[in-house]
Amino acid sequence: MSTISSDLKTTGVAEVIVVLDDHSQRGIAAGSKVVSSLRKHFAGSELSQESAIIEDGFVAAASAARAPSAPPPVAARHREAPSSAPAMRYFPNLGIAYGLVDREGLAALRAEPRVSTVSGAPQLRLIRPTKKTKASLTRRVTWGIDALGVPKLWEAGLSGKGVVVAHLDTGVDGKHATLSSAIAAFVEVDRLGFLVESSGVAFDTDDHGTHTAGTIAGRPQPRTKKHIGVAPGAKLASAVVIEGGQTIARVLAGMDWALGNGARVLSMSLGFPGYVEDFLPVTRLLRRKGMLPVIAAGNEGPGTSRSPGNYAEALSVGWSNRNETVDPESSSQRFRRSRQPVVPDLVGPGGDIVSARPGGGFQLMSGTSMATPHIAGLAALLMEAKPEATITQIERAIFASCEPLDGVPSNRQGRGLPHGPQALAYLNSP
Repeated sequence: MSTISSDLKTTGVAEVIVVLDDHSQRGIAAGSKVVSSLRKHFAGSELSQESAIIEDGFVAAASAARAPSAPPPVAARHREAPSSAPAMRYFPNLGIAYGLVDREGLAALRAEPRVSTVSGAPQLRLIRPTKKTKASLTRRVTWGIDALGVPKLWEAGLSGKGVVVAHLDTGVDGKHATLSSAIAAFVEVDRLGFLVESSGVAFDTDDHGTHTAGTIAGRPQPRTKKHIGVAPGAKLASAVVIEGGQTIARVLAGMDWALGNGARVLSMSLGFPGYVEDFLPVTRLLRRKGMLPVIAAGNEGPGTSRSPGNYAEALSVGWSNRNETVDPESSSQRFRRSRQPVVPDLVGPGGDIVSARPGGGFQLMSGTSMATPHIAGLAALLMEAKPEATITQIERAIFASCEPLDGVPSNRQGRGLPHGPQALAYLNSP
């Protein structure tokens, strides 16, 4: 049973993602006639998750346990809980409408000539690390940075300068010494999927986001000059979108906001188990909008994968260890499709990765969530090297640079481990 069918059967309404056709997307604002004509097909319900969140007090935090850098929950900090929320919201940078429909509204949306696709909204979840412990930074560069050959790209003058990476996660500690100058923009998306205005320093509601952000764009240590960031000159557009609440609405709002902030790479370690096509139209749309989706495959082992990381349209990332093996918990799967039949597309350094910890200091984590920001950072370096390159050209250069890991089956590692200098050479070749 599809997500939409299941929701309609149990509550009478379903959350849907509505993608407008390319022609209708151009220049359409949230208050346009086109958007207004769509709005009439949406309807709220007291049985919906949205209504339950509002009734519960509109608290943004997913749990009472919060990381050291996190402020109080949104409701206590900014506004009273709303009595109701709009049945539909429109994300103009994406060209997507999202909201609740009943059976009649669903049929009407599917009949709209301006609508390209209508899909369901399964709940995304954070791909949690399999290992986590406090650590110190003992190397000049982390082993993952070395494994990708990134120092050679730094020697060539590349740092990711001028490239914005969308970082959709649990947030980022903006007071951390390695990250305070790396954040171009920050926003919190509340549990209903609305942006929360904040004039304060960026924060992390967990510790996952600070770790992944540090791997993408952490700056050298002020005193020791030790590195945790692959692209130490890139900027982050970081949004709190997980955990809890209407996660699809939160992620869509974060993507829309990041596009508005000029992001060209998406680093995302979120997903739902199995191959579920509901988010596929969004992933395709991101590529058409010029954003490369770099997404974790999951940590459930062989024969498993998570959507949207397992889509052919995503650059899916598995997890390699320092001894050049693929970790047993790294997800991989083979599909009956002609394009990109093996997930992941490649592997990145993901075992025992040292990166930033909220509140200061460093932390070691393992998982595809740690491998994904390595590849996002590499993409940022290549985009700086050749700003006119399309995201497909950047992706092809990364793929072409991959070296298979000895003794590892291809269905566990995809193309293998990328090598930064080779990717740059391929990108610059005639």
